[in-house]
Parts: sequence; structure tokens; C-alpha cells
Amino acid sequence: MTTASAPPPPPSPDVLELYKLAVEMADRVSARRGTANAFFLSVQTTLVAVVGFGAPWLAPSAWWTVGAVTAAGLTLSTAWWLQLRSYRDLNAAKFEVINELEDRLPVKVFTAEWNRLTQNPPPVGRRRYAELGISERFVPWVFAAIHLLVLLGTMLK
Repeated sequence: MTTASAPPPPPSPDVLELYKLAVEMADRVSARRGTANAFFLSVQTTLVAVVGFGAPWLAPSAWWTVGAVTAAGLTLSTAWWLQLRSYRDLNAAKFEVINELEDRLPVKVFTAEWNRLTQNPPPVGRRRYAELGISERFVPWVFAAIHLLVLLGTMLK
């Protein structure tokens, strides 16, 4: 004769509320990161467009004019990258807390989702799951390279 195991006890209401709050805060950090990315992308694109469309206008200008725009672009690229790294660290800490809280819940939603993403075979043409943060942190350096190439092109004229 077999006996069915008893269902796990319901989670503490306090733990459930903390879990909801932690998930909401992680979502807000991601939303703020998206807003920051939109800001930096807009400013960087504007700088590149000003130099690109203003090339005839900038040609007779002093070399330091393009140098100043390049310095601004490089500064923005660095600030953007540092901010993305900070958001990554903040979200990593938040998900560690979420995972610890999940240990006290009957279902581990985020742990299961992450396991599916990282343990299942990746789509054809990829070796592994590509985290958004990795490609996202590459974009500021692309803009830094564009700014340096514009400066180099201006100086070699």
C-alpha cells in the first residue's frame, strides 16, 4: 500500500510578498536600463550624425572641434558601458535574492526559466544562449570606435 505524500505547506505570506516585491524591483531595474540605453543611443547617434552631416561645415573648423565631439562621444561610451555593468551587477544581486526566496516557495519560476534557457540545446547556428547583456555592453564600444575613426579620418585629411 502506498501513501500519497502530503502537499507542501503554503508559503508564508511574508515570503510571498517579499518575493513579489523583489521581482517587481528587478523588473524596474530592467526598465530603467532600457530607458538609459535609449538615452545613450539617441545622444550617440546624434553626435555621429552631426559629425557625418556636418563634415563639410566642420572641415574648415579647428581640429579641436572634431576632437571635442570625439571626446564627448568617448566619454559617453565609457559612461554608458559603466552604467550597463552596474545594472548587470545590480540585477545579478537581485536575482540571487529572488532565487533564495524561491527556495521557500513551492515553485521556482525564475530558476526553471534560466535552466531551460541555459541547459537546452541552443538554436541552430549558436553555441550557447546569448545573454542580452553581453551584446548590449558591446554597443558603447562600437560607438567609441566610430568616434575614433571619425577623428582619425578628419586628422588624415
